[in-house]
Amino acid sequence: MKKNTKRVLGIGAAALVAMSLGAAPAMAHDPEPSPGKNVVLTATLTELNGSGASGKAIAVVRDETIRAIGIRARGLSPNAPHAQHIHYGEQALNECPTLALDSNGDGRLNTVEGVPAYGPVVVSLNTSGDTSPASFLDVTRFPISKNGTYNYFRRNIAFTDVAGTGYPGAGGTGTAAQIAEAIRAGEGVVVIHGNDYDGNGAYNLSDPEGASELDPSLPAEATDPVACGLLH
Repeated sequence: MKKNTKRVLGIGAAALVAMSLGAAPAMAHDPEPSPGKNVVLTATLTELNGSGASGKAIAVVRDETIRAIGIRARGLSPNAPHAQHIHYGEQALNECPTLALDSNGDGRLNTVEGVPAYGPVVVSLNTSGDTSPASFLDVTRFPISKNGTYNYFRRNIAFTDVAGTGYPGAGGTGTAAQIAEAIRAGEGVVVIHGNDYDGNGAYNLSDPEGASELDPSLPAEATDPVACGLLH
């Protein structure tokens, strides 16, 4: 038992999400895991927009609920809030974007430009309160990095019916059951946002990136994607 415990701890804190629930990963020959079983999904987060950010995510999904999810992120803009979501779209590629999607040629990806790849928001991975797509821009309820890192953990996040919320990246369409099925099948994408490009210690509307395409009252620095990974 001691040897197994050491091995698990070596995997990282996020892996303890699954172990604490007694869950086991879906087997490779089971492409459509049963909704009544715990399905463990993991993602390796890699940088977007030259952020230098990276991390790991693990989620345990059963029926229409994320029973637990943990994210360990590093290399982020320090001491700043970082919105994070699960994205999925029936018409999306459900993968991480590349600069090939930079439609306006400004050398960076904004959130909407990435939607054809990762899809719209279906879950807001905030620290408290509502987790539906309606909360996807409430930056005050997302993790704040300490010296560029954070560990996030939350239990019992229910998938919700989504009918769009007005912004191209805010929420797709689908019932909670349909979205949960797609996530269990490995089509969800975790995206972290927030890039202090000039390193001045704050997200500012006056910085060269200007206002967010999602909300003109927010700086683009607060909403641009910085890390991404497929939950599989």
